[in-house]
Amino acid sequence: MKITNDHLTGLLQEFVQGYTDHYQNTYGHLPTVEVDDDWPSPCIQGSFDQQKNCWQPVPVQENLSFDNIESALELTIHQDIKHYFSSLYSDTIHAKCAEGNLSLLFPWSRDDFERLQENIIGHVLMKRKLKQAVTIFFAVTDEEDMILSVLNDSGEVWVERVGCEPHKKLANSLADFIQMLTPVVPLNEK
Repeated sequence: MKITNDHLTGLLQEFVQGYTDHYQNTYGHLPTVEVDDDWPSPCIQGSFDQQKNCWQPVPVQENLSFDNIESALELTIHQDIKHYFSSLYSDTIHAKCAEGNLSLLFPWSRDDFERLQENIIGHVLMKRKLKQAVTIFFAVTDEEDMILSVLNDSGEVWVERVGCEPHKKLANSLADFIQMLTPVVPLNEK
């Protein structure tokens, strides 16, 4: 069953379109990524040169489910996280908020979605071992070992140091948080 949340979908699509538009206005082409024939993605839009392909975020057209990890962990993952990671395929998207710079994580492909699920399982098991509240990461920051995550019980967005309890609340929901972001185009592109 396809996970839906029209409000969050609209906000994510608007944000990634803003990122893509900003990138194209800055460089005159879509974002680029190193060519890697072993890591295909529906995001690839064609060749930029011999070393890079152009890419853009694309809506997920298939069913991406968290049922397997929810069953394995005996945990219901917050609906916002399930929706966030099952609505778009994309490379990392850079952004900033009042707290600083960050990189939003998305699955690049169905294979990457499976890898992401493995990382989420590892994160949840670590939180349980440390007897901490369960969080699910969705972004990394410029500050070493700092991640942005959703508190699974409430859906609130928090900053946490890897291995530690969340320490600073940023928003009441992922939708609220996405609305606080401004896209940032990397300066080292051509």
